[in-house]
Amino acid sequence: VHLVESGGGSVQTGGSLRLSCEVSKASGYAEDLYCMGWFRQAPGREREGVASLGDDGGTRYADSVKGRSTISQDNAKNTLYLQINSLTPGDTAMYYCAFKPGFCGTFSPGRYTHWGQGTQVAVSA
Repeated sequence: VHLVESGGGSVQTGGSLRLSCEVSKASGYAEDLYCMGWFRQAPGREREGVASLGDDGGTRYADSVKGRSTISQDNAKNTLYLQINSLTPGDTAMYYCAFKPGFCGTFSPGRYTHWGQGTQVAVSA
């Protein structure tokens, strides 16, 4: 599984961004049960879960983004998205797309087996 994020950038407080993650799976990959997640990491802070999406369509959001973000996927394009609205400087971080076999469960970075390289989001006051 190969993940490539894009869509980060610099925005002002109150703005919105849609992050994308292109998902490539090796031919023959047959994992039916999986979870896709978005994480973020600000300088000096631990990586934290933002949102997750199971293959059953179930979603989960961190309290910090609940109500102003949406995780979705376009299976035809093999792309995962994260829309975040009403951005604040507190959202400034490197955002990562991640994949794990099995159920989503809790936001535990250690349980995710594949990661993208990240896309930077910077929100100015």
